[in-house]
Amino acid sequence: MKKKLLLSGERRQYMVKDIAVFDNPERLKAVLNKLSWRILQLLSEKEMYPMEIAKKLEVHEQKVYYHIRKMAKAGVVKIVREEEKKGAVAKYYKASFPALGVELPFGYQKIKNVSVPSIDEKMKQFLSPFLKEDGTFDGKIIVGSPDPHGPFKARARDGHYASYLTLFLGQFVELPEDFPIKLDVDVKAEKEENNNLILVGGPGTNLITQEANEFLPIRFNMMPSKHGFLLGGLVSEKTKNVYTADNIGVIARIPNPWNKEKRIIVLAGNKAVGTKACVLALAKFWKEAIKNFSDEEKFAAVIQGFDLDGDGKVDSIEVLE
Repeated sequence: MKKKLLLSGERRQYMVKDIAVFDNPERLKAVLNKLSWRILQLLSEKEMYPMEIAKKLEVHEQKVYYHIRKMAKAGVVKIVREEEKKGAVAKYYKASFPALGVELPFGYQKIKNVSVPSIDEKMKQFLSPFLKEDGTFDGKIIVGSPDPHGPFKARARDGHYASYLTLFLGQFVELPEDFPIKLDVDVKAEKEENNNLILVGGPGTNLITQEANEFLPIRFNMMPSKHGFLLGGLVSEKTKNVYTADNIGVIARIPNPWNKEKRIIVLAGNKAVGTKACVLALAKFWKEAIKNFSDEEKFAAVIQGFDLDGDGKVDSIEVLE
């Protein structure tokens, strides 16, 4: 018999067990007898020896021996231990497999990653443009180049936070065929194509965030200067509040200004630590971070990161607006 895995359950509660698939009809006959099936059910619960089984089922011991031998030959039951009883050796049997089956050569279907947890309706709504019907990721994740680039000649120090984000997204989606993470300098000319975008990093280090900034309801104040631009923190269109701390950032979802059918999610901070706070907020504290999200045209939340355990790293967040 061939051993495979039998999958059962629902999201977040999938379980598997071994299943022996009959590859010989003669072996199958060994368990099709009514008495054989009753014996097998007993041996699936605990190990027993033939005389004990006979007494339990109230049948002649020789009948039990007959069916036990057939099932042992077929590999359905096995001896697990021996014990001396009244001058004789009693052989204890147990079912060999927790499941038995017959497989025909058709009918396999592709399924999503079985470890996928149940996705909350709010998060599902927030990520919906990025989730294809077949379960794959529909979009690009754009990070800033680590080389000097753009008007600030900046080196991105927050691009690696995308790895934490992708670990989070991997719970809900399968890998797409194309590599989904790209540098801002590589996609600058492609931004008007049919893509949903997740932008990681502020306008100082991510050129695509820089160009999307003017469309954000909470945007970075990019002030012209003789050196190009200076960043003056985040400014809320609604409240007019200004946020300048390094550990503050914005989570936003807006229509892609270059393709209104697509969406852009922005995770960007005043500094790298602010970007980290936004990524952490979406991946770990999303119930708080997007609690005010509704499927409107534009959404934005101001995120502040905190180091609660005092190890010098952001580990918690607060939504300021």
